[in-house]
Amino acid sequence: MNQASNLDQFDRKILRVLAEDGRITWRDLADAIGLSLTPTLRRVRMLEESGMITGYHARLDEERLAGSMVVFISVTLERQVCEVLDKFEDHVAKLPEVMSGFLMTGGSDYLLRAVVRNLEHYRKLLDALTVIEGVAHIQSSFALKVFVNKPSALMD
Repeated sequence: MNQASNLDQFDRKILRVLAEDGRITWRDLADAIGLSLTPTLRRVRMLEESGMITGYHARLDEERLAGSMVVFISVTLERQVCEVLDKFEDHVAKLPEVMSGFLMTGGSDYLLRAVVRNLEHYRKLLDALTVIEGVAHIQSSFALKVFVNKPSALMD
């Protein structure tokens, strides 16, 4: 059972509001969840101390800062041994275009989400990936539209 199952309705409201607006004032947060200021602050501190809230971040406009093309890149390695996996992950983590990376089950070993300015920028990223030792196959798919992009996962 996960820790989220121990959260009550007020804790869940706090998490939802802060996920949408991490800069909300404490007073506005208290009003939004329907509690007074002191219990709201106590609950936020408890959520921070328990690790449910791990930090507060600015949401940046990827298109303005990095590029407007989102590409999902599936990578298959020649071998799935720790040394090869670690080297691949270390190398990819340093590429500024790669926003997130996942070790996968199924047909490919990794799924990367990258942001590039244009096809030439993508080609350079592809060149950087193909020279990583142990890469056997790369397949890419470009996103046509983002229709959902939640700031965090919170199940009811």
